[in-house]
Amino acid sequence: MNVVLFGAGGMIGSRILKELIARGHKVTVVARDPAKIPATANVRAVKGDALDVESIASATKGADAVISAYGPGTQDQQKLMEESTRALIAGVREAGVKRFLMVGGAGSLLVAPGVDLIDSGYLPEEYRVIAIAHRDALKILRESDLDWTSLSPAGFIQPGERTGKFRLGEEMLITDAEGNSRISAEDYAVALVDELEHPKHIRQRFTLAY
Repeated sequence: MNVVLFGAGGMIGSRILKELIARGHKVTVVARDPAKIPATANVRAVKGDALDVESIASATKGADAVISAYGPGTQDQQKLMEESTRALIAGVREAGVKRFLMVGGAGSLLVAPGVDLIDSGYLPEEYRVIAIAHRDALKILRESDLDWTSLSPAGFIQPGERTGKFRLGEEMLITDAEGNSRISAEDYAVALVDELEHPKHIRQRFTLAY
C-alpha cells in the first residue's frame, strides 16, 4: 500500500513509520526538513507542511491512504491543532484520497456517561491544553466526508514493547483492574496499521489499552 505519513519524527509517528516499513508498505514521509528522514527502499521523504493545503495535496496525490501523527509544539497547541486538522482534511480531499487516519488524544474518551477525561477533573493540568486541542480536532474530523478514523491512545502512552496484545474499545477509556490505562507507543502503532490494512472503524474513533 502507498501511504503518506505526517509527523514521523514524533514518539508515536516514528513507531508508526517503523510498523509500516516492517509490514512492507511504501511510505512517503512529509516533513519540513526531509533531510532528517533516512531514506530506504520503501521510504522517501518530501518537503511539506501540515498547515498548508496545497502542500498537503501535492504530497498526498496518488496515495492509498494518509496518516497524520502531527503534533503541535508547546506554543499555540489548540490553534495549530485546529488549523492542521482543517488543512489536512482539505488537502487530502483535494488530492482525491479518501482514506485518512489520525492520531487522536485520550482526553475526549468518556470515563462516565456524558463525562470525558478532560472534564472529569482527573486530567493533570499540564495536559489539558493539548487534550482540548485533540478533542476539538476530533469534532472537525467528524464533520468531514473522508473515510476517516481516529485512534485515541490509553490514558498513558510511552515507548515500550511491541506485544501485539491489547484491548480495543470505542468511546470509553479502557482501564485495568487497578484503574490504570496504558499502552506502549509500539502497540499503538500496531493497532493503527491493523486498522489501515483491515478497516473496521470507518468514520469512527476507537481506542486501545492493555
